Amino acid sequence: MNPKILILGPPGAGKGTQSDRLATAFEVEHVTTGDALRANKGMDISEMDTEYDTPGEYMDDGELVPDAVVDAMVEEALSGADGFVLDGYPRNEDQAEALQGMTDLDVVLVLDAPEEELVDRLTGRRVCDDCGANFHVEFSPPKAAGVCDQCGGDLIQREDDTEETVRERLSVYAEDTEPVLALYADHDGYVEIDGDQSPDDVWDEVRQAVRDHT
Repeated sequence: MNPKILILGPPGAGKGTQSDRLATAFEVEHVTTGDALRANKGMDISEMDTEYDTPGEYMDDGELVPDAVVDAMVEEALSGADGFVLDGYPRNEDQAEALQGMTDLDVVLVLDAPEEELVDRLTGRRVCDDCGANFHVEFSPPKAAGVCDQCGGDLIQREDDTEETVRERLSVYAEDTEPVLALYADHDGYVEIDGDQSPDDVWDEVRQAVRDHT
């Protein structure tokens, strides 16, 4: 069984954690937009009549990569995957329509949690400035405050994890991505899951949903 899984939900809902567990349990690839972008920075997109000839040029200049380019890179990533869990895409209705033309999905999982819980989760996250390990001041604190357990590096709060930025990210999700959910509401494998539970309890529901629809 190599299911094709889409996981949706706002920032902080636990998509990354559950996607990693899905990829391991069902032996499929974890495909994220960020990974696809990083893996294909040098991809030749000159035939798309875009401003730049590679995705990396947009990224290097700090500009948003156009939807058409993101679509092409996600399609490339999915085409070589024997089953996958797709996380972080689609972010809007145009991308969702593009995805429908790329592949057939077995399961569409939607995680959600109250806004204040999402804010607490994201603003409490700390990342090692050296090795990239993740911690949380409340849920998974390091042994020594501000120090990475793995390499001893300094733990920092990323700019996009400050409260102001987090609330803006949630606002963008509500405006751009929540409408995508309606496109999948009639899918046979559409399952909504309460993300305001322990990661293990969420996992039990996520795993069962995939088993029920593949």
